[in-house]
Amino acid sequence: MNPYASPGFAASTVMNLSTLRVATYNIHKGVRGVGPRKRLEIHNLGLGVEALDADLVFLQEVRLFNTRDARQFARTWYGWPDGGQAQFLAPEGYEVAYRTNAVTRHGEHGNALLSRWPLGAVGHHDVSDHRFEQRGLLHVPVHWNAQPLHAVVVHFGLAHRSRVRQVRRLADFIEVHVPADELLVVAGDFNDWGEKLDAPMRELGLMRARAPSARATQRLTFPSLVPVFAMDRVYTRGLVCRSTSVPRGTAWARMSDHLPLLAELELA
Repeated sequence: MNPYASPGFAASTVMNLSTLRVATYNIHKGVRGVGPRKRLEIHNLGLGVEALDADLVFLQEVRLFNTRDARQFARTWYGWPDGGQAQFLAPEGYEVAYRTNAVTRHGEHGNALLSRWPLGAVGHHDVSDHRFEQRGLLHVPVHWNAQPLHAVVVHFGLAHRSRVRQVRRLADFIEVHVPADELLVVAGDFNDWGEKLDAPMRELGLMRARAPSARATQRLTFPSLVPVFAMDRVYTRGLVCRSTSVPRGTAWARMSDHLPLLAELELA
């Protein structure tokens, strides 16, 4: 039994052809803490991603490699994973797409998509607003129910003005790369503390995934220990939201500074 399975949401046991189960999760590069208290969480995150049981998992702050942490945790019995974190986190049978957003002194990290459904050609678009924050869009066509669905993984900037400009760049990207009559899901960490991005996203034809009867606590994801902000979101076109949930508990709170958001979507 997976210890991270949560009573806060129900797991699906078969692939549902009418419902798309989507999760978004900022995994904080698979580690928590600093200095001697720094700990490796990527193995627990693997159990967490499996417990979400989502058709599509939108991931942010995913490392391709990091030489410093690989050296530090090579001495532990569980160790730093071989290869990139996206591949390591993917449950058996899932396809994986990853692209780098940021190159640092010791490695690289970016966005990833894990999918139960077949993936098309992977695209990446730089939406960095300034040299201190490297940001990008990961775009992947998904073959869902014999129709195209476009998945875009985002991680927007820390300043509101940057986020507004990144929404405009997202709009330009969608206009060029996503046909107007095809399904679209944009999900990730929007860093939108003030809840100001819903209106500009609606102007793009993207509606925030909110179940009609959902409580506000069912979308709060940050900080993970005592969540008060809905930083992690799912926006859709051509789909409606049936339910949302956020798993809680000590195990989830320790794995990342964010909690995952899970949404169940249906055709509009």
